[in-house]
Amino acid sequence: MKSKHLDSICVHSGIDNYEFGPVVPPIYQTSTFKFESTEHGASLFKGEQKGHIYTRMSNPTIEAMENAVAALEGGHKALGCASGMAAIHTVFTSLLKAGDHVICSKAVYGPTVTLLRTVFSKFDIRTDFIDTTDLSEIEKHITDTTRVIYIESPANPTLDISDLEAISVIKDRIGAKLVVDNTFMSPALQQPLNFGVDIVLHSMTKFLNGHADVVAGIIVVKDEKTYQDMRKVLNQTGGVIDPFNSFLVHRGIKTLALRMEKHSQNAKILAEYLESSPYVKWVRYPGLKSHPQYETGKKQHRNDGGMIAFELRGGFKAGETVMNNVHFFQLAVSLGGVESLIQHPASMTHFSMGPEARMEAGISEGLVRVSVGIENVEDMIEDIEQAFAKIEMPQKIIA
Repeated sequence: MKSKHLDSICVHSGIDNYEFGPVVPPIYQTSTFKFESTEHGASLFKGEQKGHIYTRMSNPTIEAMENAVAALEGGHKALGCASGMAAIHTVFTSLLKAGDHVICSKAVYGPTVTLLRTVFSKFDIRTDFIDTTDLSEIEKHITDTTRVIYIESPANPTLDISDLEAISVIKDRIGAKLVVDNTFMSPALQQPLNFGVDIVLHSMTKFLNGHADVVAGIIVVKDEKTYQDMRKVLNQTGGVIDPFNSFLVHRGIKTLALRMEKHSQNAKILAEYLESSPYVKWVRYPGLKSHPQYETGKKQHRNDGGMIAFELRGGFKAGETVMNNVHFFQLAVSLGGVESLIQHPASMTHFSMGPEARMEAGISEGLVRVSVGIENVEDMIEDIEQAFAKIEMPQKIIA
């Protein structure tokens, strides 16, 4: 029986009938699959018969995980990738050719910017990095060759929220594809395909897996043609996920709904604390009414998520002090695990963008990004408080 309830979909999606009746998909840790005969092999290669040939092309364990994520996103099919960047590369390679133009959110994961600026630019593919929360900016940058609008929402690391439904209307008018990186929310809290988005991708390293022990990505599509086109590219470029990591991600997905509820609960409390702190200039969290796109977030999100960005009054030096004095929070890149992480984008995840690009993207020197875990939130607040106390600030600002 199929369920329409998220928590049930998390537990049951992607499960098929297997030999010996296991309740979880077995790990098919094999590189290749044997044929019953030459006729059987030929039939598989021609696509006349369903089956598996070689794990780079397909594998039952990988397929089970892909089906689970596709079900959660409300998509047609999904393609498991070796990393989030492999997923992003596969999407761009599939959709773009020389002479094409991309509109991209100005605040996105640093390596995405680097990929477009330093790799795809060599193939005569031009990108404009703009504020996609402003629809007039999108309209202003559309050209006859615009083929892809690429958005992170909420964005990394600024937590900017773009109106997916409104942008879908624009992309339909110009015949472009709208691609959304849904990593920060996960399908438990946001399903971009429901707002007219064409393609959704994730770094499954983050919330989908949820345990900081996998590097993986995924692409979710709405139709068979797009799936087949991207499957060919992924198979040829080789950025595929392996069976064991697929197994771990699929296991993590079973608790996704529960985890996202706790992440959101903790993050709301911590965000409210940070907003009241004299050491903090501003806080960006989708669940705060002070968020510039609060109403858009309420329309798109089931809950507010586990990611917070805030600006320290003391700038880079204050950020450095906090990073060097937290004890409960772990100073590390990545996000979406059960443990709480803290990092300084200007010197870590977005360093590769360069200072000018960071400034244009709104990534200031004192910006701090927090991935709120599922621990007790009182421990988080206590740790932040003692780290803030180490900041050297004028008494009039603190008072």
